[in-house]
Amino acid sequence: MRERESFVRETMARSTVVIAAAVLAFLAVVPVPEVTAKKYLVGDKNFWNPNINYATWVQGKHFYLGDWLYFVFYRDQHNILEVSKSDYDRCISNHPLRNYTRGAGRDIVPLNETRAYYLLDGRGGCFHGMKLSVTVEGPPPPSPPPPPASM
Repeated sequence: MRERESFVRETMARSTVVIAAAVLAFLAVVPVPEVTAKKYLVGDKNFWNPNINYATWVQGKHFYLGDWLYFVFYRDQHNILEVSKSDYDRCISNHPLRNYTRGAGRDIVPLNETRAYYLLDGRGGCFHGMKLSVTVEGPPPPSPPPPPASM
């Protein structure tokens, strides 16, 4: 009886090793998609504060689907609201589309749709430059394959 139990344990152990090896071989062969999401610290070292030109900060940046904006600010003085384009242009925050403020002063806006986002501070900071408009693009096209080596 003990011999049979020993045989069953050894067979199960071998099977587990074979299955593990097969899984590892599969993972080594299957290409894993590259994760390209990027975190942007809004305002860089100036953070989300009045009298910062966020239109200048956004220049030259490309925002792609899956990226996210990270806001750092004084939680008792500012917030992050998403508004319509017309409300953004006039710094109106009475009826935001979304409030991204969670109360910690360290909040994120996930860029999970390809569209324009109009964000502002609804506690008066918008009138002092605290507004940001970003347009999210689809993922960048993959790099072309290298040309074949000529002989």
